[in-house]
Amino acid sequence: MNNIKSGKIKLIGTMALIGAISSLSSGAIAKERTNGRGTGPVVYVVSTGLFHDSFVVADLPQKGRFQQLMPGVGPSGFQTDYGPGSQEYVGGRWWIDANPNGIMDDGDAFFLCPL
Repeated sequence: MNNIKSGKIKLIGTMALIGAISSLSSGAIAKERTNGRGTGPVVYVVSTGLFHDSFVVADLPQKGRFQQLMPGVGPSGFQTDYGPGSQEYVGGRWWIDANPNGIMDDGDAFFLCPL
């Protein structure tokens, strides 16, 4: 039971982190949009030059492959190198380096957020 409660708290924390960053860095873009889901974060993909609507589905354990999602970077406030259609895209399994040391470790956020 504690694991379930802990997981829910972590998911809420991840969603709050993304929501806070999204509202601070992409508020202007979100207000200008007239289509798409409209409420979730917008992710800019460098390799394609495209913007993608997204939403947080779940926190994930620190196991498997993840792709770095960089908050506060790029024209939408969230940026990544690869998106759908690229071999390097890992299906929305994201990692945010919360303690900016460039290493996936404890304290970082790992979550599912499809584009």
